[in-house]
Amino acid sequence: MRMGVVVNPAAGGGRMRHEWPSFAAALERRMGAFVLRETTGPGDAAQFALELSRSGLDLVVAAGGDGTVSEVADGILRAQQEGHEGAALAVAPVGTGSDFAAAFAIPGGAEECAARIAEGTTRRIDAGRVSFLDDAGRPAVRHFVSIASLGVSGPIDRVINEAKAKRRGALSGKALFYLFTLRELLRYRFQDVRVEVDGGAPVEARIALVAVANNRSFGGGMMIAPDAVMDDGLLEVVVVKGDSRLRLMADLRLVYTGAHKGRDTCIFLRGRRITVTPLGEAGCNAALLDIDGESPGRIPASFEVLPGALAVRV
Repeated sequence: MRMGVVVNPAAGGGRMRHEWPSFAAALERRMGAFVLRETTGPGDAAQFALELSRSGLDLVVAAGGDGTVSEVADGILRAQQEGHEGAALAVAPVGTGSDFAAAFAIPGGAEECAARIAEGTTRRIDAGRVSFLDDAGRPAVRHFVSIASLGVSGPIDRVINEAKAKRRGALSGKALFYLFTLRELLRYRFQDVRVEVDGGAPVEARIALVAVANNRSFGGGMMIAPDAVMDDGLLEVVVVKGDSRLRLMADLRLVYTGAHKGRDTCIFLRGRRITVTPLGEAGCNAALLDIDGESPGRIPASFEVLPGALAVRV
């Protein structure tokens, strides 16, 4: 099997920089020689994965957290769109958040992870594609494999990603996300948006969050979409209304178990194509996006499922 690895040394607050030699040795023992690419900034993992997929490799391993996994998947899917057969995705999880790896119970230890990659099976899962406006107001497109969302998650992403470069493992990904969520909820101005699913009746609401989910969790274990299935050809849509900051903060703990599903502040939908547009003054309601832990732009945005588009080795 011809394999490439895209490693993010900054993942896990820099832990990957120290743990990578163990992963590299374990992978080489199990899988033989591989092509290595090391990221230095945002976008590198997607570009490296695109190039590796174009070169005809069978497997590309994303060594890092959810952001690295998402970028690598994006590169693989872009190569497929160009007509290349497309490599399968595998994950060596070390990151602030590893919700994708958790969905498949992929172990974090070097030896255990390498064994899973070597001995695992390949299956196909859905992916999502989102079209949106980047920070300069230009049209942009990204793929996602876990969850894309908008609202308070956008500014949370931005402050977390800024903080990750400064911290050194003092907090877990879950704790970091929880603390910054509380802080940003106190600052956040709820925004008015229109949500349409498969051309059905629109939902117009003042929102704290809209999640479009292929995976059940984000933010290090927040079970925002408890019914999401990664190979059913559908995306789960969760609209969290912005009625009260205090109520949202009190209900936040419910999200870790999925118990928010019974709250009247949440609307649950599912479909294949979702559009979200700002209501009223666009400048005030152009909510920031979160795409698998990165915030590259804002709404208006459209989301679509790509059934069975991505091969993953788990």
